[in-house]
Amino acid sequence: MLNIYHTDTSILYSFLFYLHFYFLFIIKTDPVILAFSILFLLFLLVTPMKKTKELIGDAGVTFSNAFTATPLCCPSRSSILTGKYPHNHLVRNNSISGNCSSTAWQKEAEPFAFPVYLNKMRYQTFYGGKYLNQYGSKDAGGVGHVPPGWDQWHALVGNSKYYNYTLSVNGKEENHGDNYEKDYLTDLVLNRSLHFLEERSPNHPFFMMLCPPSPHSPWTAAPQYQQSFSDVKAPRDGSFNMPGKDKHWLLRQPANPMPNSSIEYLDNAYRRRWQTLLSVDDMVEQLIKKLDSIKELNNTYIFYTSDHGYHTGQFSLPIDKRQLYEFDIRIPLLVRGPGIKPKQALQSPVLNIDLSMTILDIAGVNLSTVNMDGQSFLPQMAPSLRNGTERPFFLIEYTGEGNSSEDPSCPKLGPGLAECFPDCVCEDAFNNTYACVRTLKDANLQYCEFADNESFVEVYNLTSDPHQLENIVKKVDPALLQIMNQRLIKLESCTGDSCRNVK
Repeated sequence: MLNIYHTDTSILYSFLFYLHFYFLFIIKTDPVILAFSILFLLFLLVTPMKKTKELIGDAGVTFSNAFTATPLCCPSRSSILTGKYPHNHLVRNNSISGNCSSTAWQKEAEPFAFPVYLNKMRYQTFYGGKYLNQYGSKDAGGVGHVPPGWDQWHALVGNSKYYNYTLSVNGKEENHGDNYEKDYLTDLVLNRSLHFLEERSPNHPFFMMLCPPSPHSPWTAAPQYQQSFSDVKAPRDGSFNMPGKDKHWLLRQPANPMPNSSIEYLDNAYRRRWQTLLSVDDMVEQLIKKLDSIKELNNTYIFYTSDHGYHTGQFSLPIDKRQLYEFDIRIPLLVRGPGIKPKQALQSPVLNIDLSMTILDIAGVNLSTVNMDGQSFLPQMAPSLRNGTERPFFLIEYTGEGNSSEDPSCPKLGPGLAECFPDCVCEDAFNNTYACVRTLKDANLQYCEFADNESFVEVYNLTSDPHQLENIVKKVDPALLQIMNQRLIKLESCTGDSCRNVK
């Protein structure tokens, strides 16, 4: 997700969602307010993004402990827009029934998303690319629904595609085919954002959010990149192809070792995802060149990150997300901009629910008037501009998703499961519902409870066991378990300021 935030001294806020799509936000404010630009990219796929690493990470700060509040696209994107944990914005999964872009979401959450605050401050706002998975569907109001806060709206209908898609362009349907020059969505999003920068009024602030589909399936690379990374395979280290011993039952069901067909599938997916990201790398380069040419780059913050992580063979799960482990909940976060010294590596923990508050902080909004769960991390990346403290621990939560009937291609598995591919390995289930406390400040620990008939608990010491191979719930001091349980109870019911001040 790539966001650009711009002021009279120019702010670029760029988010790049690594797994499903990228967002670009551009905001321009009054001269007394900081320029701000953010670019988001998922860290697991930073390797092909060489220009992005050089132009953003090396020119600013890399957060090594950035996390999503939930490892699934629509709930995570909803957290970014609202600055709230899922238990407060109530988006559970990627379906309408799970509140993804539902009429209830549109009525109760969208009017309080951060772009609304920016628009009230007379920001010129632009959105391009994928929004929420169910956006534009008939049950979600169709293409005519334009969320409040956006002046220019170029949003993908439905889930990620590269060709043969429909856009809502300011509430009007626009259909696209399979011509690379005219239709390739990553490039189209870039071109329209560049046009917006050219046509914007210099008298008002502006904000852009760009969301190309890369590297989401179907992993369709641009023609010039379809032969790239021909020898690349998924990494074989850490928990790759390891059994899910002492873990929740869903992690114990994959065959171990994985069959060759699963390994071939995940390697192909890994390679094709890298190929699609080369166009995003080009997008970042072109946007930075444009900002430089209009004399705004030095006054711009750029953030690069993702909505969640992604696994390729860890614990013998071929490909997907949705799990509580580091490979699914960690996200990349690279930031450059005014007040940020280059080539920094920060350990401060940050969450995607913090992004809205950080944007609004930079825009000069009084954060005490905003009902969000996150907190601004501007003090961490630019201490000369703001004072602040970092959070000691935080919440990761997920609501499992399953099918009421059995998968016809995997009839032996029975109902209640979902995402059973390839080779009938299921990535989700109704009772894959969990909440975790993650702490880094005093101890590098993760404590997770499942809402299932086992009341299953997983605990990991990530200092001694960074790949989470051993569930130590039966070895750890019971007093520590009680402390973590109490923290979890408080976080699961927190709202607003109480989410930032849990003891």
